[in-house]
Amino acid sequence: MTDAFLSLQRSIEKLVHIRCSQYKEDYIKRRILSRMRLTKQETYDDYHKYLFANPAEVEFLRNALTINVTKFFRDQEVYSLLRQDILPSLAAKKSSIRIWCAGCATGEEPYSYAILAHDLMMARKNVSITIYATDIDREAIRKAVDGVYDRRVLENVNERDLRKHFIARDDGKYEVRPHIRELIKFRHHDLMSGTPIIRFLDLVSCRNVTIYFTEKQKNDLARLFHSALLNDGYYVMGKTEYLGREVEHLFASYNSAQKVLIKR
Repeated sequence: MTDAFLSLQRSIEKLVHIRCSQYKEDYIKRRILSRMRLTKQETYDDYHKYLFANPAEVEFLRNALTINVTKFFRDQEVYSLLRQDILPSLAAKKSSIRIWCAGCATGEEPYSYAILAHDLMMARKNVSITIYATDIDREAIRKAVDGVYDRRVLENVNERDLRKHFIARDDGKYEVRPHIRELIKFRHHDLMSGTPIIRFLDLVSCRNVTIYFTEKQKNDLARLFHSALLNDGYYVMGKTEYLGREVEHLFASYNSAQKVLIKR
């Protein structure tokens, strides 16, 4: 690793407030190089100077490093499993259910969970569900709290649910209704802090986040989620993610096709 790149990383951590050690070096370099091409900077030193000279670039770089391609009910098969099997199973055993959506980005995932939760609570009046949604990116959390989305990220939401759970705005966007918002507690949280946002959880959903992590960080995260879950609690992973050998004994497979695990 060159001195110029190390120096740039240190400045990124101070300016952008993102710990580069959270991500694989190749990932960081790809994102920086994409910004270098767009800003016509040839070397890390050039881009480093440009970053300090152009305050607006800080936000562009933050977005590049924390980019998330997401939508409501992404990977619909996972949500079908949650709706038809996992959440009803939890509701049959207990009256209070706690869910953590870790790495929630701009909120599409926790709001999707909240729609499922609302429908379940309407059917089972004695059940309450609380969703904790966290991300390291404060700007992403701000957007999640706003709860305003373009129609394109709602393509998996049927028309009935769209009318029921969203307000159609004059600008063509859709705003999450209060009865869905109130089910979620949004918080800023660093997954590498070693401390879960809360313990005694029934389900942790952390999907398509660890693809940017080193093997050690993935293992640390699996241990963190294991410690936060109740016995037999569920861990929902992304379709391309996996448990490392050091931590695979902590969980058993519940549904291998949908990458849902259960705490041992």
